[in-house]
Amino acid sequence: MRYLTAGESHGPALTAIVEGLPSGLPITEDYINQQLVRRQGGYGRGGRMKIEKDKVQFLGGIRGGLTLGSPVSLMIENKDYANWEEVMSPGVEAELSKKMVTRPRPGHADLIGAIKYRHHDMRNVLERASARETATRVAVGTIARQLLEQIDVKIIGFVKQIGSVEIKKEYQLNEVEQRLEQSQLQCPDPEAEERMIKEIDRCKQEGDSLGGIFEIRAYNLPVGLGSHVHYHRKLDGRLAGALMSIQAMKGVEVGAGFDAAKSYGSQVHDEILHHKDHGFYRQTNGAGGIEGGMTNGQPLIVRAAMKPIPTLYKPLKSVDLHTKQPFEASVERSDVCAVPAATVVGEAVVAWELATALLEKFPSDNMQELQHAVERYREYVRQV
Repeated sequence: MRYLTAGESHGPALTAIVEGLPSGLPITEDYINQQLVRRQGGYGRGGRMKIEKDKVQFLGGIRGGLTLGSPVSLMIENKDYANWEEVMSPGVEAELSKKMVTRPRPGHADLIGAIKYRHHDMRNVLERASARETATRVAVGTIARQLLEQIDVKIIGFVKQIGSVEIKKEYQLNEVEQRLEQSQLQCPDPEAEERMIKEIDRCKQEGDSLGGIFEIRAYNLPVGLGSHVHYHRKLDGRLAGALMSIQAMKGVEVGAGFDAAKSYGSQVHDEILHHKDHGFYRQTNGAGGIEGGMTNGQPLIVRAAMKPIPTLYKPLKSVDLHTKQPFEASVERSDVCAVPAATVVGEAVVAWELATALLEKFPSDNMQELQHAVERYREYVRQV
């Protein structure tokens, strides 16, 4: 499978084309819209979330709620374009001198993108570098998520840390699901969430921003997705790359992650056991569900670290692209904390990589073939 997205933050719309889906996959606009609503939520989001009410529209590849096997085309309209049409119009009538950005913001793509593509107006960079682009990736990833659900794979993400406030407890799947229904921050720990909200409020008053860490889990994955054979087929490498491609991510870990580096091998590695009815299994999961670049049957556990959003209402120092004079960096409308939203994006990109690896192992033209192939394989694994 592969996909391509297009569109600018304040342009007419965001679009995507998805290729390689089996036919017969049930998917509806409402199903995707539920995830788009989640992406726009979370305590600490900025003013644009009051303008945009993201809804997907299918333009091809789906009929009667089922994929056809042909490329799926989708679009998410930018409601805010009505306020930016003079500036962002694709036509020659666009008023390019309006709302020009010449003061790069530290931590953004502004300056480097302008140098690389020889832009005199850094709006040409920030419009595409914006995290608004992740709306399409959530839509695409939700299609992949639905494919995984058809073979009983479940994906869930939650906020593990915001700023210096972190969850200390371990939660099982059912506990996470129950608690997230009431959470403003995609956080399963009510006590930690209360302290996170206070920290967000403090940063907002000070014109600052906060980052954090989110965790994504996937349950009931078939054994052997990915490969040890080539570097580009190792699933942990692909997942790390996908998560790092999300705006503002600065680190990824699998399973025990960085804690493994300061532990003994006897504390990290998962002993292998066998049951006559269920085959091989492990009682611990330091590996995070991946060994040798392949899924091992344990729940997949990956985490990503998000830096504080670099657009601050208390701007940092910068230098004007044209005059080379020092200025305070320009301010675009922004969030104080977007870790809960990034968690939803994280679920989407993980779902995409897992679904792609699934179809590499079980190439199928339609969903019935895929479901049968996976079930036969699972039975084989149980008997090994």
